[in-house]
Amino acid sequence: MLSCQYAEEYQPPVWKSYLYQLQQEAPRPRRIVCAREVVNRPKHYGREFHGIISREEADALLCCAEGAYLIRESQRQPGCYTLALRFGHQTLNYRLFYDGKHFVGEKRFESIHDLVTDGLITLYIETKAAEYIAKMTTNPIYEQIGYTSLIKEKISRRLSRTKSESKRSHLSYEGSVPVEKITSLVRRAALTQNDNHCNYEKAHNFKVHTFRGPHWCEYCANFMWGLIAQGVRCSDCGLNVHKQCSKYVPSDCQPDLKRIKKVYSCDLTTLVKAHNAPRPMVVDMCIQEIEQRGLKSEGLYRVSGFTEHIEDVKMAFDRDGDKADISNATYPDINIIAGALKLYFRDLPIPVITYDAYSKFIEASKISNTDERLEAIHEALMLLPPAHYETLRYLMIHLKKVSENEKDNLMGAENLSIVFGPTLMRPPEENALTSLNDMRHQKQVVQILIQNEDVLF
Repeated sequence: MLSCQYAEEYQPPVWKSYLYQLQQEAPRPRRIVCAREVVNRPKHYGREFHGIISREEADALLCCAEGAYLIRESQRQPGCYTLALRFGHQTLNYRLFYDGKHFVGEKRFESIHDLVTDGLITLYIETKAAEYIAKMTTNPIYEQIGYTSLIKEKISRRLSRTKSESKRSHLSYEGSVPVEKITSLVRRAALTQNDNHCNYEKAHNFKVHTFRGPHWCEYCANFMWGLIAQGVRCSDCGLNVHKQCSKYVPSDCQPDLKRIKKVYSCDLTTLVKAHNAPRPMVVDMCIQEIEQRGLKSEGLYRVSGFTEHIEDVKMAFDRDGDKADISNATYPDINIIAGALKLYFRDLPIPVITYDAYSKFIEASKISNTDERLEAIHEALMLLPPAHYETLRYLMIHLKKVSENEKDNLMGAENLSIVFGPTLMRPPEENALTSLNDMRHQKQVVQILIQNEDVLF
């Protein structure tokens, strides 16, 4: 509920109904029925199908009224069909297709009537309001609508808190870095707070959507015209906008937990923003459980737990989120928890080390000079989205602890990097040869990250 102060300041947006009025004025479809029985009429067409007739014949049949339409078979290309439509006192001809639904462009319709209805609306509005549509995005209401203002206030408070915490942590950290391990350039870079890593920006995940009943764009406040697929909706937060307006919406998506159907296979940034957490809860909970009772477990991360039990843990996270029970009482074998953590990273649609940054890490690993290699890897780290960076940082701190218990668990940095190299980074192209050739470099990157986590993060 809005606070009293905010309720006084908040003014609901004024929806612009001009395009809605135009849609109401658009010509209605008028089917021109063929008077004769047409042989070999396709099953998916009705009496509007006139068989093989010329453009001139179609034009003569349609001249009666705006919105009149028929379907004809091409004289030059038998088996190809054309939608002939009367609009603007002329006959328009469109190549017509059917693949279970009818279409002439991107939109697909259950019936020819719906296709023509939508086409007439679009033609009418784009003819009458071309100049208006071109200027729709120049004076948006997006910055003024209530929930956007609230989101910005929330983000601002969180950023200021994160920055103050970050400054304190870096002040204490600066004295603890062993200077001889890296060059002054790397140290300056490592100790300089990158503001981008405080701001978990996320682009909206827009998908074409069909709205039931009149709907208005939440960016420009104009009516979203058409019969189907009138605009796009963010599947993570529910924002509804015109397709053309979606290009101008800032990367300020705040995912709604109600829309996040699962934890595994969910985009990393989407998940952490939905839960308002710095890292995925799967990573936090699994690592905490492993550090409590598994750091000395022989073959940790190398020994596999039972696949069925790992799948059970996955289902528990997908179903219960941070309420999932992964305790010793439920899963006494710590390898099951370790396996569930590895599976989470493997299932990410975009790996922790993203496709965009992948080549930078691979190239950095090939540098022979140790200091220069560290510098290059640090620069590659700065390319990661904030949530990916923070998740990788937290994991490397954990793996460093695991490697420090190598006497008991037999899992040093090199062994861990063999396990986590292909788990944390995958080449952008699905190419078996590339993956095979890069495995050595993936291992080297992760080994460097583990051994130098106190310097690089």
